Amino acid sequence: MASDVRSILSLEVPIIVLLGERQMRTGDVVNLVPGAIIELPKSAEDELSLLVNNKPIGSGHAVKVGENFGLRISFIGDVRQRIHALGEAAAPAGAKAAESPADVVAADEPEPAQTEGNLAAAA
Repeated sequence: MASDVRSILSLEVPIIVLLGERQMRTGDVVNLVPGAIIELPKSAEDELSLLVNNKPIGSGHAVKVGENFGLRISFIGDVRQRIHALGEAAAPAGAKAAESPADVVAADEPEPAQTEGNLAAAA
């Protein structure tokens, strides 16, 4: 059984850092051209959502790592939430979907005092 757990923990899964979301009319999408700018309703200083298998598990701030982007995690769900995101199948028909991944993450965040403690421990 221990080898099964090791095998599962060595699997790679898609990690997504969600910059932002917005609605566009289909006509505007069809008319997009190289060089067009899509403005997102999010401040550059706002936290970004961290998703696994398109399910929110945390959030953080964009950072520069050499010539690449990175994410400094400021909130991460507990292990149970992360495991659930790894193995959860698509929601059954009729299940209510979240408004946005950021809303789901924000709803699961601990009280601010706990977050500050977590940030201090991570620094």
